[in-house]
Amino acid sequence: MSGEKSVILVTGGSGLVGQAIKTVVDNEKRQATENSKNEIWIFCGSKDGDLRDKSATEALFEKYKPTHVIHLAAMVGGLFHNMAHNLDFFRENMAINDNVLHASFRYKVKKVVSCLSTCIFPDKTSYPIDETMVHNGPPHDSNYGYSYAKRMIDVLNRGYHLQHGCTFTSVIPCNVFGPHDNFRLETSHVIPALIRRMDDVMQNGEPTFSVMGTGKPRRQFIYSLDLAKLFLWVLRNYENVEPIMLSVDEDDELPISAVAETIKQAHGYTGDIVYDTSKADGQYKKTASNKKLRSLYKDFKFTPFQVAITETVAWFKQNRESART
Repeated sequence: MSGEKSVILVTGGSGLVGQAIKTVVDNEKRQATENSKNEIWIFCGSKDGDLRDKSATEALFEKYKPTHVIHLAAMVGGLFHNMAHNLDFFRENMAINDNVLHASFRYKVKKVVSCLSTCIFPDKTSYPIDETMVHNGPPHDSNYGYSYAKRMIDVLNRGYHLQHGCTFTSVIPCNVFGPHDNFRLETSHVIPALIRRMDDVMQNGEPTFSVMGTGKPRRQFIYSLDLAKLFLWVLRNYENVEPIMLSVDEDDELPISAVAETIKQAHGYTGDIVYDTSKADGQYKKTASNKKLRSLYKDFKFTPFQVAITETVAWFKQNRESART
């Protein structure tokens, strides 16, 4: 991308990953890097256009005429929200993805990097999962609507490449967390939900904190600022339409109980953690291999989990009134 002006449109730009990318891009601008001199970044949220609507999506592309797109926009939610609204998750995300990719084709966008999720992988599979296994079987029943819609991005990417020569690709991050996350209890993922609920318990002076489920399911978590740096690397360097996994190492997979204890330490909470085993655990594990990433970007260093959690909790405490709560 160096040597010529690029206009990069980020859909879902007001969300967790979009804001992390903005933070990294702003840091590059302050350092006056070569990339920052040649890139114009546009971060769009839902208020800038309803991507479920084809006309609104095309109006956005007509307005900004992007040369590159990072596609993050999606209808998202936690385990229990997914379980109750699978059809909605499928239909709305299918509409968003089809509209964004077709507008990218119509407006001759040079490259699109879309964001998938490890939940798209088959429920019954061997571990670790990697990029070749996306379509090997049905996803977990709890979030099949979201999972199938995200899988279809890969199908669309291959179609646009084979039929029109487009460089549309995708990344598959493990569970993302960090500043600007969604901390709403009804729709948040596990880390922001635990951070928000523990803060509530502390404010109320309650002696115990309840975690839904057994605490045994294991997950890999990536700090949003690390993911943002990897997104920029993919945008600038990765030219394959095949997906690439953006995940921490396999050894960094943690049980939810360890996550809760780390958040407790970051909060300075002195009460006890108990587990409500009457609540569903969801998928036990989704161990992901980042072998492909490590082979292409050998020296990338991930932020230690405890440091990332401490920074995220501090951000939430400082921004609770304006955060998505």
